[in-house]
Amino acid sequence: MQTAAAINATAPSFEPSSVCRNASCDAAMRARGDEGCTKSSELELLAQQLSIGRRLLREGDFIYRSGQPFTHLYVLNSGMAKVVNVCADGREQVVGLQFKGDWLGIEGIARGQHGCDAVAMDTGEVWTVRYDALVEACTRCPQLLTMLHAAMSRELSRERDSMLSLSTLCADARVADFLHRWAQALAERGLRTDQIRLRMSRAEIGNFLGMTLESVSRAMSRLARMELIRFGSEGGRRDIEIPQVAALERFVEGTLAPAPARALQ
Repeated sequence: MQTAAAINATAPSFEPSSVCRNASCDAAMRARGDEGCTKSSELELLAQQLSIGRRLLREGDFIYRSGQPFTHLYVLNSGMAKVVNVCADGREQVVGLQFKGDWLGIEGIARGQHGCDAVAMDTGEVWTVRYDALVEACTRCPQLLTMLHAAMSRELSRERDSMLSLSTLCADARVADFLHRWAQALAERGLRTDQIRLRMSRAEIGNFLGMTLESVSRAMSRLARMELIRFGSEGGRRDIEIPQVAALERFVEGTLAPAPARALQ
């Protein structure tokens, strides 16, 4: 196993991008209008207030490794990434999925080193900011602090929702909920949700959902028979068509509905 020093020595370097650091924080917030905080506007604000590094990613590239000293936070500008916890016995557990605009590395703040691996799932770009520079920037631009707190809150909510799914949903509903949340993440970023390409194998999905590969495959087949999903027209098992995203949500909610009380005899 690599030591933290060795991992740090081999960690990818980032060149600072040329950004406008003199832009007014208030002006950036006004430019967002009344539509609320979007992923794109968050990235724009970050670029205006901090010197950032940019790195192109290919599928399988590590963004950071478990044990690497914590110095930076990372934001996906494009693409997807998975967060993998490596157990003491070498087993790997997928514990998080990240989309455009999501922050990575927050778990490293408390211990001063990263406790998981972050791995790119497709071609994309990651931004990196020094944590000490981000903290300093938050003092002159409170909206950055709000944005960071929101990112932390989202991570806590995802962990809670994941635990609820594992503890309360049957196999079919667990897979339906997984697909619904994936589609929902795409919708929040203005992307199409009726047809998605899963960037995970059935085995990885099972690892994330606490299911076997066979259970995931059977659940997807049953969802297809119920016409909640369709497999890609070209036969690709990672291409999923979702006729109605809301129907997936209703199916999951239906599995949670309490059974009607039996009338007293």
